[in-house]
Amino acid sequence: MIQSLDPEVIVIGGGPAGATAATLLAQAGHRVQLFEREVFPRFHIGESLIPCTYGVFARTGLLERLKDSHFVKKYSVQFVSDTGKVSAPFFFTQYKPVESSQTWQVRRADFDLMLLDHAREAGVQVYENHRVLEAIFEEDRCVGVRVKNETTGEERQVRAQVVIDGSGQSSVLLDRLQLRTWDSELKKAAVWTYFKNAWRDEGENAGATSVIQTEGKKGWFWYIPLHDNITSVGVVADFSHLFNKQRTKDLGELFQEEVDHCPGVKVRLEGAERCDQYRAAKEYSYRAKQAAGQGWVLIGDAYGFLDPLYSSGVLLAVKSGELAADAVHQGLMTNDLTRTTLGAWEPEYVLGMERMRKLVLAYYKGMNFSKLIMKYPETKDDITDLLMGDLFRAELDLTLDKVDSMLEEMAAQPVVA
Repeated sequence: MIQSLDPEVIVIGGGPAGATAATLLAQAGHRVQLFEREVFPRFHIGESLIPCTYGVFARTGLLERLKDSHFVKKYSVQFVSDTGKVSAPFFFTQYKPVESSQTWQVRRADFDLMLLDHAREAGVQVYENHRVLEAIFEEDRCVGVRVKNETTGEERQVRAQVVIDGSGQSSVLLDRLQLRTWDSELKKAAVWTYFKNAWRDEGENAGATSVIQTEGKKGWFWYIPLHDNITSVGVVADFSHLFNKQRTKDLGELFQEEVDHCPGVKVRLEGAERCDQYRAAKEYSYRAKQAAGQGWVLIGDAYGFLDPLYSSGVLLAVKSGELAADAVHQGLMTNDLTRTTLGAWEPEYVLGMERMRKLVLAYYKGMNFSKLIMKYPETKDDITDLLMGDLFRAELDLTLDKVDSMLEEMAAQPVVA
C-alpha cells in the first residue's frame, strides 16, 4: 500500500512493540510509517510467551495466525532445583481452564516477521533496511526523524505529528534525552545458544519452559523447546559472577562451565548438538524516567527491559504498544499531543512492570513460593495470575505485600554455619 500523504505517526522499529502500536493505529484509520533498520526475518532473543499476550493478539487480529502456526504450544512452566530435583509442571489451565491459558514458544525471527507482515496488511507503510539516524526536534517537540536507506545510502527527513520509538535497547530517543536509569538490584547477564536433539518431555509437557537453578543457586538456565527440534538454552546470573575478570572470556567455555555446574541442564543436553553461535547480553535491566514527551513516546525495550526470569519481555512489549497506541489515537483525535496525553498509559504500565519486578527479585532472594502459599493459601491464585502476566490489577499488591513480609522474615532468620 502506497501512502501519498505525510504520516500522522512514525514508528521506529518493527519488533513486537512497534508492530503492535503501528497495527492498532492503522486499524484506527491513521496514516502510519514504520522504519526498521534490519531486513526481516532477523534473529532476536525472547522466545517464550506467557498467556496474557492472548488479549493483545486477539485485538490486533493476529491470534488466528498463531493458532495456525508451526510454533510449539506452551501449556506450563517447570522449576528445577540446583540439585536437579524437578517440580511438578505448573499448568496454567489447571488454574484458569480457558483457551487463553495456552500460549506458544516462538522463534523470534518467524514470530516478528509474522507481526510485521500483519502490520503491512493493516495499512502500515513499512520500510525495512532503513535506519533512523536521529529524531528531529523543534524546541521541545519531536516533529519527525532523519532516516537513511541502507541500500541506496539516501538520507531524508520525514515529519509526523507523533514519533513512537520502539527501536529496542539501542533506542533512538532514550539515550539522546538521557532518560535511561539502570536497575541497581538486577545487575544480571546472560549467555545462550541453541541445540538440536536436546531432551524434551512428551505430550503437553513437551512445550514447557524450564527454569533450572545452577549449583549454589548462583544463577539459572532457561530451557525452551522450539519447533524443528531446536531448544534455546541460556544461563542468567549476576554480571560479577558470569564475567568475573578471573574467568575465561571465551563464551563457549564460560557456557560449558555453567552447564557443568547445573545438573538439571547437563542431563538434558547429553547427546545434543549445538547448532548456533554463543551470544551474550550484559547488565540489561533498566527503565526510562518517562515514557512520553511533546510529540514522542517510548515503548517496549526502548522504554525499559526487565529480567527474563518469567518470560515477560514480549508481553511488556506488546502491552506497551497497545496502551501507547490508544493514547496516541486519543491525542490525534483531540489534537492534544502533550506529554500528559501521550503518556497517560505510563502509570498503569509501570505498576504492572513493578509487580513483575518484585516477583523476580523474590526469586533471586531465595523465596520459596510453595512455602509462601502454605503460609498464605489465599495468595495462590494471585501468584498464578502474576506468572501468567496478569499484572495490571491493584488487588495483586496485597499478595506482593505478603511476599515482602516473608522476605523480611527470611532476612531476620539467623544464618546457620
